[in-house]
Amino acid sequence: MGWKEDRIVKLDSLFEGLRDWLLGQYDQHSGGFYYARSSRDNALFTPDIESTAQGLNILERHQLLEVMPHSIKQHMIHFFQEKQNKQSGYFYDLNSAMKLDEVMVHRALAYSIRSLKKLGATYLYPLPMALHVAPTYTKSIDSYKKKWDSIDLHNSWRGCDLLASSTVYMSQMDEEKRERYVQAFADYLANIQDKETGLWGEGSLYVKISGTFKLHTFYRRFQIPMPNQSAIYESIKKCLLHEEAVDMCYIRNPIDLLSYLSIDIEEKDLQMISEITIDNMARLKQSDGGFQRELIHSPKAPNVAQVKEGEYYPDMPEPAQLGLGLVEGDMNATTQATLIRMQLHRLLQKPSKKVIDEKEFWMQF
Repeated sequence: MGWKEDRIVKLDSLFEGLRDWLLGQYDQHSGGFYYARSSRDNALFTPDIESTAQGLNILERHQLLEVMPHSIKQHMIHFFQEKQNKQSGYFYDLNSAMKLDEVMVHRALAYSIRSLKKLGATYLYPLPMALHVAPTYTKSIDSYKKKWDSIDLHNSWRGCDLLASSTVYMSQMDEEKRERYVQAFADYLANIQDKETGLWGEGSLYVKISGTFKLHTFYRRFQIPMPNQSAIYESIKKCLLHEEAVDMCYIRNPIDLLSYLSIDIEEKDLQMISEITIDNMARLKQSDGGFQRELIHSPKAPNVAQVKEGEYYPDMPEPAQLGLGLVEGDMNATTQATLIRMQLHRLLQKPSKKVIDEKEFWMQF
């Protein structure tokens, strides 16, 4: 076996136990997924939008969605549809803290629309732009720019998340208007990018790469090449070699960026990138079969986990608690692990073998 085959064997071995963990996160009553074991086993928590969308992503990435039984598909469709508020068009969880977090609200909107589409369905009511209840900054490019200028980037990860999530409304615009707004944001980002590093904002390399990853979701969604790609690539390599990945996001974000950059990766770099990535993933694999978001534990409230202990960001929202903060697999990390696996198979140009048998899985669901 060559080094690529060795890497794939080690990578795929990390997904042992995933089937049983995923089965255990599903709630047959609501049709949704819980965030973690401690969420499922505690009456304080219910399945939430993000965890359910992430669970659906895991099913899709392991070729399980295409053979999902009709009754389960309808149950999941109902889960997302009933989360939509008829008056505003937004999708909300029961957790009241979720509604107060701008990023969570925007993410729930995007997650729900995409998840319903994957399930062959759609939302029941008009979306916020059609109902004229979207934020006032969406009314003009100038007001959007004022919004972007108001966002603090001294923690790149959180700041760029706010920047990127503000563009969720652009997909709801007519084509001519959307093109103008998309170009305006692309121009804005080009002006504030650090040309030397290719990154945006401030913080450690992992924090800045994570912020850059958040902005890449805008570029990817609208199929726009990222500027200064060679500089981004060099920053990723430097980060992997010199900083510790204490969060699954720090492992996923560089790999997802690499998958979108138009860069020819030399074999020695590919060896280094794949080895470090897989070793870092192994540190977050848990005995319950899932992956844990942080090295020390699964964060209680992933909506505030971007700003680590000792760091500061102004006006952080109230934690929207989804679990008990135990040492355990969680949906946030596990969906990222499945994406990393998929991207690594592509980067290594090795076909992805099934690690979950679909017939056996759905028989036990």
